[in-house]
Amino acid sequence: MSNSITLITGGSRGIGRATALYLASKGHKICVTWHRRQDCALEVVDMIRHAGGTAIAVQADIAQEEQVVELFNIVDKELGCLSGLVNNAGTLLPQASIEQIDAERLNTIFATNVNGSFICAREAVKRMAFRHGGKGGAIVNVSSAASRLGAPFEYVDYAASKGAVDTLTIGLAVEVAPQGIRVNAVRPGFIYTEMHADGGEPARVDRVKESLPMRRGGQPEEVAQAIAWLLSEEASYVTGSFIDMAGGK
Repeated sequence: MSNSITLITGGSRGIGRATALYLASKGHKICVTWHRRQDCALEVVDMIRHAGGTAIAVQADIAQEEQVVELFNIVDKELGCLSGLVNNAGTLLPQASIEQIDAERLNTIFATNVNGSFICAREAVKRMAFRHGGKGGAIVNVSSAASRLGAPFEYVDYAASKGAVDTLTIGLAVEVAPQGIRVNAVRPGFIYTEMHADGGEPARVDRVKESLPMRRGGQPEEVAQAIAWLLSEEASYVTGSFIDMAGGK
């Protein structure tokens, strides 16, 4: 069994929830964060504990730097030396064309998806890097197929934020590789999660699935398994890499 201690931001639902449950089944001690859905986060923790695992839930708005710093301090105190970070927390707003996008909307999306990923990565590196007395570790950023496809007429702003996450993945992987830290990303697309409802179209995956080479949407558990592999020693020589998970698109 693993001795890993893994923090999953936005772990109360969707891909984050599936990842927390899967990693816990492999022996990881888990911290999940929640912003508004405490009930969902506590349900994840209860499921892990009921199965004999270790888990905590911490409220944190990833867009707020001071809350991120406190989050990592709580993990230090309650779980121990962090070995894995899954930068999963993200937000998107209802579908819009470029004419409908304003600075307030951009700031909201980028504050969580970009700034939050950077600050979480910073705090993880402070704990994992050899130069700080750490033992190394792994970071997995949850990007999106939208970073490649652009999400025209729907989420160009969200897609751009995930493009920034891709660039963070590439640059940070090189920067911290000598410190024993691997940085990779998954790029899911067309996954059955509640995020599509946030964008105003709960059935979006069903609408587009026939246009995908695989003719189906993906499940959060499929993404969770890819994330788990990137965190594991089985991926010990993999850094700065991406796993595209969008049914072939």
